[in-house]
Amino acid sequence: MADHGTTFRFIGCSEIQEILGKQAEDERALAELLEEVPLDSVYFHTHSYFLRQRFIERTYPNDFAEWVGEQVRDHVLAERLSVVDPFGFPSLDSLREEIISIIDDHLSGMVSVPRVGFGTPFYFNRSRILEVPTGLEARTLREFRDTISTVDVSAIYYHVFEAHLRLQREENDFSAWIRSALRLSDLADQIRALNPYLGSLERLRSSLLAMCDDHLVKSGHR
Repeated sequence: MADHGTTFRFIGCSEIQEILGKQAEDERALAELLEEVPLDSVYFHTHSYFLRQRFIERTYPNDFAEWVGEQVRDHVLAERLSVVDPFGFPSLDSLREEIISIIDDHLSGMVSVPRVGFGTPFYFNRSRILEVPTGLEARTLREFRDTISTVDVSAIYYHVFEAHLRLQREENDFSAWIRSALRLSDLADQIRALNPYLGSLERLRSSLLAMCDDHLVKSGHR
C-alpha cells in the first residue's frame, strides 16, 4: 500500500481456497449454516469472487443470490439478496446478520422451504488472500494513472476490496494515498465513493482511469 511519504507501492494478491465440507440443499439450511461458518466464508462468497471472475459481470453479484436464483429458482429471494451492498456494512458480522435476516424474513411468508430440485447444493468455502508485491510504484497522479492502466487487476482488488473489510480501513488505499500524499481531496472523495460491488474489476479499473484523466485535464496536466 502507500507508505507514509509520497510513494504508492502497488501490491497484488492471490487466493488460497478451502472447502469447508458444509453444504445446503434448501434455503433454511443456507441460513442455518451461515450462522456457523467462519467469517472468511462470508467474505469468500460476497467479495473474493470478484478476484476469481475478473472480467465477468454476473447477473447475481454474490454467491448466495446466484445459488438461490439459478439452482433453487427462487427469483424473489435472489433479487433481495442481490441488492445487499457489502460496502454498506462496517463488518463481516453485520453483513452476515443482514443476509440471514433477509432469508429468514423471506421464509416466514412461505408454506414450504424452497430447495434444490435438479440443481447443485450450495457448498461453503473460505479463502485466504496472500499479498504479492508487484514492484510497481507511483509518486505523482500521472504515474498512478499510468500504473493503474497496466497493473494486474488483482492489485486493484487488494487495494479496494481487501482494504475495506478484512483490513478494516475506513477508505480504500487509493483514495487514502491521493488524499494524504497528493493532497487532492476532491479526487480522493470521488474514488472513495466508488462502489466496486457494482461491476467487474475491469470496470472498476476503467472508472479509476476516467476519474484520474478528468482531474489531469482540469488541472492542465494533459
